[in-house]
This record gives sequence, C-alpha cells and structure tokens, in this order.
Amino acid sequence: MTELIRIEEINLNIDDGEASLKSKIALILGLPESDVLSYQIVKKAIDSRKKSNIQFVYSVDVVVRDIKAIKEWSTRYRTRVHTPYIYEIKTGLNSRIRPIVVGCGPAGLFAALSLATAGLKPLVIERGQEVDDRSKTVSEFFKSATLNPESNIQFGEGGAGTFSDGKLYTLINDPRSAFVFKEFVAAGAPQDILTSATPHIGTDNLKTVVKNIRHKIIALGGEVRFNTKLTDLEIVGGEIKAVILNDTERLETDTLILATGHSARDTYYLLHDNKLEIQAKPFAIGVRIEHLRESINKAQYGAFWNNSKLGTAKYKLVEHISGERSVYTFCMCPGGSVMAAASEIGGVVTNGMSLYSQNNTNSNSALLVPVMPADFGSDNPLAGIEFQRFWEQKAYEIGGSNYSAPAQLVGDFLAGKPSTKFGSVLPSYLPGVKLTSIEACLPDYVARSLKKALPLMDNKIKGFAHPDAVLTAIETRSSSPVRVMRNDKCQSNIKGIYPCGEGAGYAGGIVSSAIDGLTVSEAIINLYN
Repeated sequence: MTELIRIEEINLNIDDGEASLKSKIALILGLPESDVLSYQIVKKAIDSRKKSNIQFVYSVDVVVRDIKAIKEWSTRYRTRVHTPYIYEIKTGLNSRIRPIVVGCGPAGLFAALSLATAGLKPLVIERGQEVDDRSKTVSEFFKSATLNPESNIQFGEGGAGTFSDGKLYTLINDPRSAFVFKEFVAAGAPQDILTSATPHIGTDNLKTVVKNIRHKIIALGGEVRFNTKLTDLEIVGGEIKAVILNDTERLETDTLILATGHSARDTYYLLHDNKLEIQAKPFAIGVRIEHLRESINKAQYGAFWNNSKLGTAKYKLVEHISGERSVYTFCMCPGGSVMAAASEIGGVVTNGMSLYSQNNTNSNSALLVPVMPADFGSDNPLAGIEFQRFWEQKAYEIGGSNYSAPAQLVGDFLAGKPSTKFGSVLPSYLPGVKLTSIEACLPDYVARSLKKALPLMDNKIKGFAHPDAVLTAIETRSSSPVRVMRNDKCQSNIKGIYPCGEGAGYAGGIVSSAIDGLTVSEAIINLYN
C-alpha cells in the first residue's frame, strides 16, 4: 500500500479556495508543487478563537513523487508518514443457530451488518417500529401528548440517535471509525461527514440511512423484526439457550447480543432477575438551554456571523466549580429543537435534535451535572434507573402531568423566581412547556452548580446567560445508568450473552456505539476460526 504523509493544522482564510492547499502542502514539505501528486482532505474544522480572523483548519493525506526527497522530518510541524488502516470483515462462515441481536440502534445495526457480512445470518429484533411508522408515532405524541411506550424517541429503528441530529463527534481513536463513516455514506449520509471535524447526518437524512443499512443486512441473509420485544431468557447451566419474544415465541440461540440502548429499563430488570452481573455507573442530569441561533452565531463568529461558508455555530463548554460539581454542555444542536424524549408513562425527558440544514430559529444544548452511584440512595445496581425515574416523574408533575415540560428563563432562574412570560427566545419543545421554577425537579446540588456555571459560561460565550434564554427540564438520559459486565471476549457472566453499546455502558454516542457493535461481532466471528 502507498505510504501517505499526514499533515495536520493547515490554516486557510475564509476566502481562500481549497485549491490553495496544494501550494501550502508543497511549502510545508519543502517540495516543488509538481512533486505533490495528490492529496485528500481528512478533516476540516473552523478556528473561531480570533473573531477578526476566522480560519478553516485542514488535515490532509498526501501522496508525493519521492517520499525520500523530504528532508528533516523532525522539524516539520504535525507531519508524519501514515499508512491507512483498512477494516475488513471475515466472510464465508456458517452458524448452526443464528445469532440474535436485540436492538436496532447503531450498536445493533453494525453488529448485525458485520455478522451478516460474515455469513452468520443474524436475526435483529426491535421493540419499536420501523423508522417511517416510528416518525408518525412521534409526531402524534407531539400533537396529542399520547405516548407509545414501545415506540418513541428512545425506541424504534435507528435507536435514540435517530432523533438527536445524527451527531458523529467522537473522542475515541479507533480504526473502525473510518469503516463506520463509509457505511453511513454508502447508506445515504452526506459525503461531508468524511471530512468535517463536527460531522452530523441530520435526523431527516438518518431516516433514510438506517433503512438502507437494514436493507443491506437483509440482502446479506439477515432478518429484522420490528414490534418484537425480548421478554424472557432461557438460561441453563450458565449458558443462554433460548429467548422468549413478546411473551409467546421461543427461539433457540447460543449467541445473544444485547444492544438495547440506554433507556430499556425493563430489559435491565430482566437481566438482573436472570443473574447477569450489572453495576451502577455515573451519568449526568440537567436541562436543555435554548438561545436564538443568530445570537450564538454572532457570539462565535463575530462580524462573520452570517457567512454561509461557516454554517451554524457550535459550542462546547465546561466549568469546574470550586465547592460544587462540574457543569458541561452536551449534545449541542445548532439550529435545532428540544425534543420530548419520554419512554415511560408519567415522565418528562428532554433531548435535542437538528435537521441536516441546522437552520431552525433556536440552537440548544444539554447543560449537565455529573451524578454518582452514591447519589442514588441504594446499593442496588439498578438504583440509577430509579433515580432517573424519580426526577422525570417530578418534571412531569411540575409540567402539568400532560407531558408539557417545566421551563424557566435563565434570568429568572438566576434570580430565584418563577418565570411568567417569555422574552426574545420562544421554546421549541413539543407538546409544550409550562413556565414555572425548574428547581423543584432538580437535585439541589444540580441547581446550585447550574447557577454558578451560567455566569462563568457567559464569560466564554457572550450572551450564554442571556436573561431570555430558556431552560427546559429535565435531561436524564445522557448515558446509561448501568454497566452490564463483560469479559475480554465481550461475553457476560452468562455464556453466549454479549452486552453491547451505549445501553450496556460501553459507548457514548452513535460512532462509539457502532464501533462497539463491530467489536462484539468480531469476538463472535473469531469463535468460528
């Protein structure tokens, strides 16, 4: 394979064309332009730290005529020889009993895709609906506040990520990520996710992407069933022997991948009852904060705020507060909406979503505070679930017991008084919000931390603590409250059961979940070699 040269942090001004990259590459390598045979953009980011000189920052892979002609490598800033990793799935395997994958989110889809490519003909079961029917059910919930606890923003084809913008940001460095991105593009995702430093597919595009991945799994010999729920396990001698679906159908299997997502609470209880080893884990709770998209653009881009080349502005903030808990932003949705993400009757949960265009009136983000198992009030490994449920039910009650969410203006929250009217920012959450004080549906240490963090964050992004910005409660599903334990071969203490993805506590977003799905499938495929 041809050796490439990876060069990082090549800066171009907004008005520079990408064609000028070649001359910069040649200058960095000390070569004539004619010796730069080709280059490929690996990553493109925006550096907006200097509002008067916003720049695009590129990483590139370069092919040169003679790599030995490059002198003094040690003095070349962020330049190295790079051989791309090619991820390949073994093929041509056969299974006596087909593997069963529980969950049709990114972990389940990529585990199933890998198994199907290998020839193992997996069966994927999903308690929710296929994505088109699911979208109709979610829209009906927004209109009528009638919740379907089996198919909603948490459950259904594509998992929770389908209704959260399809953000593909990840901090993990895993060679499988390139495979994941290429599969997304092959399934209909925008080509620019391959190079953007903050890639997103958009909920509108994700609906097509997950369907196409499903079709590929089926074409490779797999099967996908919707409205099909895991209701029991048959375990004999410490090994999985069969599953019970919808309380009636028994299917034999010796390989069960649990890719249930972070909100399958009844499944966690089922696993606990069947003696799978589970541990409580930290997560975070808080609120959604909403600003006008235009105000965030101005704060981040200054005089360039309306430059179409820059797109909608994003941010990522964290504050470490003396005497209180840290506060950080999460799942920032530029030009997006705050979503009603409940999956249980009698609870309010918020999340965020953007379409690919990111051009809605508001931008929003979760504003979260860590919580620890010591906060849950019990040593039971499922205590975090009950902790979430308690605060979700509080928010439901304070919001009027009709799935309206409690909301408060930032200015009123900081002043300690209930809100009675909106200012310049109108909330996007449907079915609707109830203006009130949100402190009654937050642990006191969460409310205190938020109050101290908001003015500090305003120092970093002017207007972040604007009095008219809206806080909508409550966000509790930032990550799984449990970890279903597994060994170095990805199996639980019950042989043949493979906990996987975000719901099992091994991932934190679409890309890391998909990668974990591949990791678990590799462990299974390796058993056949």
